[in-house]
Amino acid sequence: MIRCTVTQFTTDRTLPPAELAVAVETRGLDGIFFPEHTHLPVASRSPFFEGGILPEPYRRTSDPFVALAMAAAVTQRIRLGTGICLLTEHDPITLAKTVATLDHLSGGRVTLGVGAGWNREELANHGTVYERRWAVLRERVLAMRTIWREEEPEFHGEFVDFGPMWSFPKPLQKGGPPIWIGANSSHVPDRVADYADGWMPIRGRGNGEDLARLRAACERRGRRFEDLQIALFYAPEDESDCAAYALQGYSELIFALPSGDREAVLPKLDQIASLAARLRAG
Repeated sequence: MIRCTVTQFTTDRTLPPAELAVAVETRGLDGIFFPEHTHLPVASRSPFFEGGILPEPYRRTSDPFVALAMAAAVTQRIRLGTGICLLTEHDPITLAKTVATLDHLSGGRVTLGVGAGWNREELANHGTVYERRWAVLRERVLAMRTIWREEEPEFHGEFVDFGPMWSFPKPLQKGGPPIWIGANSSHVPDRVADYADGWMPIRGRGNGEDLARLRAACERRGRRFEDLQIALFYAPEDESDCAAYALQGYSELIFALPSGDREAVLPKLDQIASLAARLRAG
């Protein structure tokens, strides 16, 4: 059965994350995903938006892990995800602790969606060279998994280097929370097959050919495509379109909620819950 979850740019002006989480869970949906920008330099420009101007929610995004902790405290069932965490802007030792703690305290409900980032100025403020961002991300993923899985982890790489240490708590999920890559370039299939547990492309950029390339990349590495989770970000709110994505191999649909107050969010959440119920019945 396909999972139906939601994502929202949660800010200081939106429905509080705890209230949103309760609304998601009581409507029978499967989870929430919160995005991340630690900050946005005023000089930032984006090729993805008209005129290069970033929408207001991008400039006011809350810390996703604090928001997810609030959501965890008032729910029992829904998945708690980042969509996405900019791992290239975090110290991996510190983030490993944050994610492990959230997973431990939430009963093992975390999904860590990660990406390398598109904003040169934002990455530069964190000391990450834009052209090396994917190499940095890969190594930090491997280092965090080492911390989660070993009693006295150590790691020696180009970007992450530490000797034997103790880091607790460990995640409740065996091996650590699943890590999904949120990106859409031609390199993504190889990256997912190399070091991720899933892929979460934005709608319009993860077609059947992309899934075929991912399947081939898994075969080259001796991995099973069927073991991966494939989630469609910004899923369409059309029943037939959603059913078609499920047939392609998508295991999760992530629907977008407006960055607004309860009057804007709850009616949309009702519509998504109704669509999810029809998909499950079909």
